[in-house]
Amino acid sequence: MRFYNLLLLFSTILIAQTEYPKNYFGLPVDIPIYLSGNFAELRPNHFHAGFDIKTKGREGVEVHSVADGFVSRIKISPYGNGSAIYIDHPNGYTSVYCHLQQAKGPIADYIRKTQYKENSFEIELFLKSDVLPVTKGDLIALTGNTGSSQGPHLHFEFRDTKTEKIINPLLFGYDSVLNDTRKPTVAALYVYPIDDNTTVNNSKRPLLLNLSLQKDGSYLANKVVANGKIGFGVTAEDYDAASYSKNGVYKIQSYLNGKPSFGFQMDTYSFDEMRYINALIDYPKYRKTGQRVQKLFMTTPFPLSIITADSDNGVVDVKPNLSNVYKIDVADFFGNTTTITVPISYDMVNAVIEKEVVEGNYFVKVKRENIFTKDNWTVTFPPGTFYDNFNMNFDVRGDNLYLHDEMTPVHSSFTVVVEDDKYTDAEKEQVYIADVDSRGRLGFNYTTKKGNIYTAKVKSLGRYTLARDTSNPTISLGRSIEGKWISSQKSLDLTISDSGSGIKSYNGYLNGVWALFEYDYKTRTITHNFSEGIVAEGANELKVVVVDNVGNSTTFETHFFRSQK
Repeated sequence: MRFYNLLLLFSTILIAQTEYPKNYFGLPVDIPIYLSGNFAELRPNHFHAGFDIKTKGREGVEVHSVADGFVSRIKISPYGNGSAIYIDHPNGYTSVYCHLQQAKGPIADYIRKTQYKENSFEIELFLKSDVLPVTKGDLIALTGNTGSSQGPHLHFEFRDTKTEKIINPLLFGYDSVLNDTRKPTVAALYVYPIDDNTTVNNSKRPLLLNLSLQKDGSYLANKVVANGKIGFGVTAEDYDAASYSKNGVYKIQSYLNGKPSFGFQMDTYSFDEMRYINALIDYPKYRKTGQRVQKLFMTTPFPLSIITADSDNGVVDVKPNLSNVYKIDVADFFGNTTTITVPISYDMVNAVIEKEVVEGNYFVKVKRENIFTKDNWTVTFPPGTFYDNFNMNFDVRGDNLYLHDEMTPVHSSFTVVVEDDKYTDAEKEQVYIADVDSRGRLGFNYTTKKGNIYTAKVKSLGRYTLARDTSNPTISLGRSIEGKWISSQKSLDLTISDSGSGIKSYNGYLNGVWALFEYDYKTRTITHNFSEGIVAEGANELKVVVVDNVGNSTTFETHFFRSQK
């Protein structure tokens, strides 16, 4: 354990010693930089990987390469980062530009050529240095709202080209274009009894502590009276002086009697570490209330490189005849700091609030494989699937598998297997293992079939069942174009959807030739721009084919007239 903590400390020292170029990179946009999201702020199942730069609520802002280099990767997808461009620079770093509306210049030409070559809107390309070179300041794209973006903006980030570790853009000198004189805000402070025998302020459950603002701007928490091991957690946010957007904090460090106890600093981390956010936060509280409490302790250590911890991993052992002072510093990158002091004393107080009872009929150990079977269902959890040991509620009732509940975080995939002989060979093609949410809605999971055995890899606890999708996707136009002249239209827009397993693929054809349709899953719209030059003068035949995840398909056909003059 001591070696683990020393390794984390050594990694942090190395990060602190890294010299990043401060004046090498330019700005990706020509408008003032205001952030709607900063580096490493807390997001669902991940830390944010860069800056979200505001674009005045609109699309179409010019995006420029921040330095000389070459386009090393292009990914066009309706999900995630949407349309994204990656540029490798000769100093060993990669800049990334996401949620783009469209690429520009030679990059746009290369993308379109590839999409028509592969007959696919979705593409991912890895390019050599001589294919698409760029110069600092080159126009490479326009900002947009593609992928999982919730509004027009530019997601911008830096990575180490060799290791692909993500790096805080502020370390490259971008702090000079941001105005931040405001201290982080602490919205809540919680104290946690670590084990079943510990009582804190007459409670065996986590408690919210009151905070009193002091004259010097710091906070003093209510006195904590406990016996045994306890930990703390905070909900904190940061606001700069210009954009007024709620962002994540850069650094939190706790101290026990003046000595560092537990902390983290958001400088750099790898994509493999992203999901450890669910171990860092109070995950059950997040699932119940949406509040993210960042824990300042670990009961079972996990390898998140941004963390530094003492030999007790941030846990405070409250013993007789000893008083403790616990302090928390919450800081932004600019050094603005909010401090909380928590007085702690020992007392054998009685519990007025007992520990919440969590039902479970199987004990799960983090470091070993766990296999549970009942009736026709089998679930296999590889080592490291979870963050802590716990009692799992595992049951099969009727046609449903019940795996505990969604309050327990899952770090990596596990396998669910069910055997069922009620489907014919033809029907099996439409069958899949579905997760079932609280409203009874089914979620698709890719399922393999071998005889009567169905297998899926999943990544969350909850309810599962075997489902069959017999419905076809739907395709519609906002208004009919059948036999009409549509010369004034700039595009064809169709709505596609599927009420069962979800859409797997779609293809559009004009006069028998594959045509590019861009897909926006948020609006369920596919769009073909007539500027592509595929449409013919006069009469045109349109055909769209949509296939769902189990093979059900729908074909839509119509014809229209258009003049290109």
